[in-house]
Amino acid sequence: MNRNLGFNLARVTEAAALSGAKHLGRGDKNAADGAAVDAMRRMFDTININGRVVIGEGEMDEAPMLYIGEQIGLQGPDDERVDIAVDPIDGTTAIANGMNNAISVVAIAPEGCLLNAPDVYMNKIACGPKAKGHIDLNKSPKENIENVAKALGKKPSEITVSLLKRDRHKALIEEIRAAGARIKMISDGDIVTAISTCFDHSGVDMIMGIGGAPEGVVAAAALKCLGGDFQGRFVHYTDQQKKRIDDFGTDENKIFHIDDLVKGEEVLFAATGVSTGELLKGVDYLENNKATTQSLVLRLPSGTVRFIDSLHKLDKKPDYAQ
Repeated sequence: MNRNLGFNLARVTEAAALSGAKHLGRGDKNAADGAAVDAMRRMFDTININGRVVIGEGEMDEAPMLYIGEQIGLQGPDDERVDIAVDPIDGTTAIANGMNNAISVVAIAPEGCLLNAPDVYMNKIACGPKAKGHIDLNKSPKENIENVAKALGKKPSEITVSLLKRDRHKALIEEIRAAGARIKMISDGDIVTAISTCFDHSGVDMIMGIGGAPEGVVAAAALKCLGGDFQGRFVHYTDQQKKRIDDFGTDENKIFHIDDLVKGEEVLFAATGVSTGELLKGVDYLENNKATTQSLVLRLPSGTVRFIDSLHKLDKKPDYAQ
């Protein structure tokens, strides 16, 4: 893939973040998501790709969609054919409630390389590069914590595990604490937390627990660029979700490794902060119709990690924040 696509992806996530952030703290997550979706679609339509959405907005949250199978990009005859995974706002509840750590994310890979995961739940475990190869969903939380601690040269009591604050995690929380590890609970948005395991300053060593399967593929794309590790297994809570897993052609015992979720050695990933978090600064609106954003752009195979701070003159960029 053309490596310059990474900068164009940052333009896409910047546009979504600038539009979505206008709804920070207003109590309407669908309005925030809808604004981000519209801005993202407008910017994609300026890029020379022949793209197909394989991970898009799902039905789980009854949100507006960049729907799976949607063709986006300029679609020229010579444009690269790519799979696209999007989450216009990872952390819509955080945006609605004026909370931290919401981001806009996009990942692309050559056609056929991103898993078209069904809109169900996924039991996940992830870690950074130093602990790669030391996680296993078939093992207990205690074993995984001990193995990651050993890989990082830490004691289990020095390990921090992040997970979504959900009732379904009550037993998992007890097991993690029994193993001696610390817990960092998040209210929403587990993509950014998975990425944080690859940055020492985040203070997060691992993620565990059940979240959305589509978000798992997006997180795996970023972790693959960063050299981290990820495993996931589908989970259902309703008959409809069970049917989606059955229609996908797999059973719920199958563990998807990072190379199952993101095939090949070419991946581009971009994320822009919507609200400020540990990894990225959120959108800051300034006087004279200006705004600042901070984005993360990743590329495989080079392994390049770029943080991009941008100042936007919104009068000159109507497509960025309508």
